[in-house]
Amino acid sequence: MNSSPARTGSARTSALAEDLRLLIGTLKRRLREQGQREDLPPSQVAVLLRLEKHGPATVSSLARSEGMRPQSMSSAIAALEAAGLVRGAPDPDDGRQTIMSLTDTCRERLRTGRAARQDWLSRTIAARLSPREQEELAAAVGLLKRLVND
Repeated sequence: MNSSPARTGSARTSALAEDLRLLIGTLKRRLREQGQREDLPPSQVAVLLRLEKHGPATVSSLARSEGMRPQSMSSAIAALEAAGLVRGAPDPDDGRQTIMSLTDTCRERLRTGRAARQDWLSRTIAARLSPREQEELAAAVGLLKRLVND
């Protein structure tokens, strides 16, 4: 058997990457369950989060930023309007355009969803991890931040 240390390290890194990817996917699903957003498709959630982060926008600019066709974005916006999560207002600079923004109902839903996810995760960490393990988790979070920061 001829396995060099470099090859063994590469296999270990690959296995670690796979474990991490799967674990993060599971954690995202568990958090989504806690946040009561499971009734919205990911594309609609992405639109809401974009409007929250960047402010009001036209349907065409939302489509460009999300890499969607304008017709697909219009369908997503129509569903969000019907749910009372976004509203449109005429663009003061171009009356042919509509500026979409979040409703107060949506802002509250986002806030309570985040609070529910935060609460669940805090309670789960406290219940399942010892103080020492919580310190290890904090160190691991620091390492994960290094992975994603440019």
